[in-house]
Amino acid sequence: MKSNQIRRLFLDFFEKRGHKIVPSSSLVPENDPSVLFTTAGMQQFKPYYTGEKNAQAQFGSLNTASIQKCVRTSDVDEVGDESHLTFFEMLGNFSFGGYFKEDAIKYGYEFIKGELGLSISHVSVFGGEDDLPEDSESEKIWKEIDPNLTIKKARRKDNFWGPTGDEGPCGPTTEIYVNNLEIWNIVFNEYYQNQNKTLKKLDTPGVDTGMGLERLTAVVQEKQNIFETDLFLPLISEIRKLASKQDTRAERVIADHLRSAAFMASDGVLPSNTDRGYILRRILRRAVRFGRLIGLKNEDLISLIEIIDRHYGEIYPLIRANKGVIAHEFEEEIEKFSQTLDKGLKEFEKGTDAFILFSTYGFPLEMTLEIAKEKGIEIDTRDFEEKFKEHQDLSRTSSSGMFKGGLADTKEKTVKLHTAHHLLLAALQEILGKEVKQRGSNITEERLRMDFSFPRKLTSEEIKKAEKIVNNHISSGYVVKRKEMPKIEAESMGAEMEFGAKYPDVVSIYFIEDDRGNIISKEFCGGPHVENTGDLAGVREPDGSIRKVMFKILKEEAVAAGVRRIKAALE
Repeated sequence: MKSNQIRRLFLDFFEKRGHKIVPSSSLVPENDPSVLFTTAGMQQFKPYYTGEKNAQAQFGSLNTASIQKCVRTSDVDEVGDESHLTFFEMLGNFSFGGYFKEDAIKYGYEFIKGELGLSISHVSVFGGEDDLPEDSESEKIWKEIDPNLTIKKARRKDNFWGPTGDEGPCGPTTEIYVNNLEIWNIVFNEYYQNQNKTLKKLDTPGVDTGMGLERLTAVVQEKQNIFETDLFLPLISEIRKLASKQDTRAERVIADHLRSAAFMASDGVLPSNTDRGYILRRILRRAVRFGRLIGLKNEDLISLIEIIDRHYGEIYPLIRANKGVIAHEFEEEIEKFSQTLDKGLKEFEKGTDAFILFSTYGFPLEMTLEIAKEKGIEIDTRDFEEKFKEHQDLSRTSSSGMFKGGLADTKEKTVKLHTAHHLLLAALQEILGKEVKQRGSNITEERLRMDFSFPRKLTSEEIKKAEKIVNNHISSGYVVKRKEMPKIEAESMGAEMEFGAKYPDVVSIYFIEDDRGNIISKEFCGGPHVENTGDLAGVREPDGSIRKVMFKILKEEAVAAGVRRIKAALE
């Protein structure tokens, strides 16, 4: 059974049992500062367990199921063995008061035994610890389902899950093992853990389950490890073709890190020296280093993005929509690091400062420690951490106040240019391809400014064609509609968004439709906008008269490698 079939089987199983199928949320958590990345399937559902949000009102059901993309980098040094990853997909079913232990356990048993035809070697339940009682109810349910099943009891370390971050829902777990490998973790959220680690009972207990697709696929496909499954074989096979020598660990690190980096970038994370950007940077640079070990060139690493898109582009549309941006960002980052890699390696002969390697040569600390271990060099990590913290504080201070809201101006001319901005992006994508993505904007009464991803200067013919398309849309008088919807729904329908921008759980989407109902543009935007594109054809003068205008591109220029800027106006 292929991994795609397992995904479909899982979602169909729970949809038939009254669960609302919810798309994966972003890897960048919304309104959850406790973690840098989404690390579990339940993360987007935390407010529904606490009662802050109503699942019935939001989803039309108290029960949901999803396949959530997740990133965990705490074990990044272990990647390359047979089981550790930085990116993985988490299959999960969730209930916010709809059902509890009995149904959750029965669903797990039915899916593993009935749908997948696997034999359960044993299960585990929480055996109690300190003031927390043992989960005798789950034990009883398992015995009723299968009297011959081996049931093991474990303490809090192994069978009490959560929360994600410093606080949140948590509770005892029961785990399903196949071939003595943990496959499915079923969490019964009965408690809420406060920041001081104290627990309080939730008013409505819930169910939160997690089953890693990679591990499950290895078991179903009877593979020795996750890297032999169809989730990794296409990527690893291509790496072996491109490499001049074979090294199993290097191949696995490169495959995992590039896959993880592509998903991070598709959700707007860009390489930097702080927070999420630093994590992306360090795994990309580890991929470069391991690539060097097996003879991969920079262009070889970039070419692997095509394999990732081929395998995941339809399942996760943001990968395909942002493929061009991802390739550009990776190319720039990899090239930049490659230029200093050899110089940095020479520094090791001097027994150097880890922060100098980081700040001057771009070596993440983990890479420095790896190389130092190979060379028998001692590294002062405490000194590095102190200097890195100073560096982060300085970066935050210098960037504060740079990104303030640009939609506060509601003057008539400015509003019209907001709508022209949407039409311009649609025109550029029509001419240059859907890989063109907005990278920033600024709109005043006099003109609009759009930064967008594209690797070269536009020709005069392309500029004229863009103007013509926008002016045709204006003269056609198309309707502009605004709709509010969950962000995950807007993402799944492919609505355009500013690359790297953060949006709330519920977003405003503006649609521009032609007379036949074809969508010209659909974008995340707070507004305001005109109600009809025809309104852009005239500008009201101070004396009240209407002056006819046309959309005109005033300037097109480069602002950074792979990023262009257009200034345009209604004249």
